[in-house]
Amino acid sequence: MFKPIKKTKIYEEIVSKVKNMIEDGRLHPGDQLPAERELSETFKVSRSSLREALRTLESQGFLESRQGNGTFVARQPIEDLVNPLAAVILAEKDGQMELFEMRRLVEPNIAFLAAERATPEEIEELEEILGVQAERVARGETGTDFDKRFHDTLVKATKNSILIKIMNTVMDSLAESRDKYLQVEGRPEKSLLRHSEILDTIKAGDKKRAAKIMREHLVDIENDLF
Repeated sequence: MFKPIKKTKIYEEIVSKVKNMIEDGRLHPGDQLPAERELSETFKVSRSSLREALRTLESQGFLESRQGNGTFVARQPIEDLVNPLAAVILAEKDGQMELFEMRRLVEPNIAFLAAERATPEEIEELEEILGVQAERVARGETGTDFDKRFHDTLVKATKNSILIKIMNTVMDSLAESRDKYLQVEGRPEKSLLRHSEILDTIKAGDKKRAAKIMREHLVDIENDLF
């Protein structure tokens, strides 16, 4: 019933603080957040941790970014709508298997759309993520955070706001299994290779092959995990 409490990452603490400020009424729908520099100084955190937190809050529907105007508190946090999905995902093995089954249905199509819609900036971001993931794996680390960021960025490249918000909830629910399967010997290297192949298909705009490689990637993970 009880499990060890995991250390939270800095960006997760920022996410929690901002959520509390919204829930307590200190931040209201439509309020504009201070600039990144001011926020990072207020929270005493790095700009990179702050940006990761803002991305997470935006994908969960708590914040919205308006081009050229800044970041605002969203009118209706979408998490209220997608939380029921998280509630039915069980920690037991069967629940995780069903979650992977759903990923096999959805994520190949995410790769398909990303190959069709990814901007040069998003492709550059994916390249940077893979570069850091490769460095971490070469040092013998799992590269878990950057594994997640790769999948998050793929979803963002679809430009489908509903997919982005739903998959954010799904990916959060996968945190435990991701930590587990990336501990399997050789798994970080396999994931890195698949990510590289997916990125190549996105660069080439090869939608069908992107979907095919993503499906194979998920099947590989399931085989290692279950």
